[in-house]
Amino acid sequence: MTDMTDRIDALMKGAVDLHIHSGPSLHPRKLDHIAAVREADEQGMAAILLKDHYYPTMPVARLINENCGFTTQAIGSIVLNNPLGGLNPAAVDYALKQGARVVWMATAHAKNHMDHEADKPGFKFPQNTAKTVAPVPLTLTDDNGAVRDEVKHILDLIAEADAVVSGGHHHARELLPFYEEAKARGVKRLFLNHPTYVNDCSFQEIAHLVGMGVKMEHSACMFIESTFTMFDTGHLKSVIDAAGVENTFFGTDLGQKNNPNPAEGMRMMIELLLDCGYADDEVRQMTTTVGAELVGLAA
Repeated sequence: MTDMTDRIDALMKGAVDLHIHSGPSLHPRKLDHIAAVREADEQGMAAILLKDHYYPTMPVARLINENCGFTTQAIGSIVLNNPLGGLNPAAVDYALKQGARVVWMATAHAKNHMDHEADKPGFKFPQNTAKTVAPVPLTLTDDNGAVRDEVKHILDLIAEADAVVSGGHHHARELLPFYEEAKARGVKRLFLNHPTYVNDCSFQEIAHLVGMGVKMEHSACMFIESTFTMFDTGHLKSVIDAAGVENTFFGTDLGQKNNPNPAEGMRMMIELLLDCGYADDEVRQMTTTVGAELVGLAA
């Protein structure tokens, strides 16, 4: 066994992946939720989060945790796209009271995301396997740039539950007032996924958000070899520099067909970070500690 393999094996023990797209789903998936947790368990990971763009996963996570005998914990979440009524406080209320730990604002049905799909040929995002009703585009702010009342209600519910929130796939111009409102309403667990992908954040905006207490999650699938590869190691180092190791973590964002499995993807991301010169303790921060603390996992 090589020294690199030993280092990766050690860093996988206790690792946390807060961004897994297993199935069933309307998007083509390579593995189901149980298989994803099983693979993580075989690697000694502490927890993985199950995310679907169109339905809440906390009932699935609970069934897995209570019946499958894995050491790895499955974490449930909710994404506020059209099938759940969009930016719907009632959906959030019920999800949080059934154990969801992470709430995403709209992703595939954010107006910003839909604009990207319409205006940018080759925009990399999975397509549904069945035709669905036309989505209604969603925004966090109104025409005057003010955070919508229903979003404020959602943030109050998240604060009350001490849950975690992400701005989803909305644009940076919406995200800045959104996170300011979240902080003002007492939300303490804040993060943003792939800020330089569909959100179009500059490095300066990343630094500004971090200064507000927002952690940055980057998608491993955009850096390692996959169908979503789009960033080089120079970009990787720049986004880490913009936020700092202590405010940066990696989810794989994997589970799609024709891609590495999530556990394999996390191993590949760890190897890439080590190859880029990050020390083992820095890699552990970005693949275990920051994410674990964000969702409130015991050390």
